[in-house]
Amino acid sequence: MAAGAGCAVDTRRALECRNGEAAAHLKFVSIFIIFFTSVIGVSLPVVLARYLQGKPSYDKSTLIIKCFAAGVILSTSLVHVLPDAFDALSDCQVASKHPWRDFPFAGLVTLIGALLALLVDITASAHVEHGHGHNNNDNKESKHYVLVGTQEEIEGIKKGNYELGKLETGHGERTNRETDQEELIKLKQKLVSQVLEIGIIFHSVIIGVTMGMSQNQCTIRPLVAALAFHQIFEGMGLGGCIAQAGFNFGTVAYMCFMFSVTTPMGIVLGMIVFSVTGYDDSNPNALIMEGLLGALSSGILIYMGLVDLIAVDFFHNKLMSSRSWLKKASFIALALGSTSMSILALWA
Repeated sequence: MAAGAGCAVDTRRALECRNGEAAAHLKFVSIFIIFFTSVIGVSLPVVLARYLQGKPSYDKSTLIIKCFAAGVILSTSLVHVLPDAFDALSDCQVASKHPWRDFPFAGLVTLIGALLALLVDITASAHVEHGHGHNNNDNKESKHYVLVGTQEEIEGIKKGNYELGKLETGHGERTNRETDQEELIKLKQKLVSQVLEIGIIFHSVIIGVTMGMSQNQCTIRPLVAALAFHQIFEGMGLGGCIAQAGFNFGTVAYMCFMFSVTTPMGIVLGMIVFSVTGYDDSNPNALIMEGLLGALSSGILIYMGLVDLIAVDFFHNKLMSSRSWLKKASFIALALGSTSMSILALWA
């Protein structure tokens, strides 16, 4: 009975603010605002990294930017996305029905998202390492050749090569190992950036569709400003990872563009869904979809933030391990990124 009274109060409050024409105007304005703020947010770390490239402070700067980004991503998943998923599935219109009242589906789908991210990580990493090792074997095989000449000439060449090889083999093998390791790290960073963008796109689509379906001007008006700052910080999180991965210009531009247009496209999609079906953001089916996709996105982002961003840099990064001040600066950047994004939860 209490739950029914709560639903009635919420419905009455929503009807007082319901104005389709005013809401549509706010949504059209928000499309351009959110697009431009997304471009600014995702481009800042990329431009900064390109400006610093070739300078002595480049590696340290990109590492600190990436730690700030990791804080933003982790806060996004735990403070923004996951609570919204729980709220959507615990809404009185959903939680009063079977099976949603019988089991914590938001937590289960978050777990599935994390396990899926792990599966993709393992599969892609194994594929990259296998392909890299196969290329190295091909290169080694291509270095074998047949010596041509008299027996005496061949013996002389072999002896000279052996003496020279004793001096160069140790240094050459060490250099090749270091080069191979650096290439694998770069490939891993590219993989992380791509999976991370998939998780963020899920989240951005959910935000956009929910806003596009809403007819509540009282909700949309403060949400536009809050989402503008939200996209700046989330864009900085993704941009920091893209900057360190070392993509070519075309790929960087494509990834930045995709992030920037996803939320505006979600808003347009939400408006189309409402005009075709009449479903708004308070419809039980819309709430279920929002909750499930949000939980899946949260699981992906939690895994990527903790495992592929924070753990890799703080426990397996040689540059950070060799400089205690850099580890402290990186932790401060991580805390600042988490705090900045968490504060935005007051409004969005």
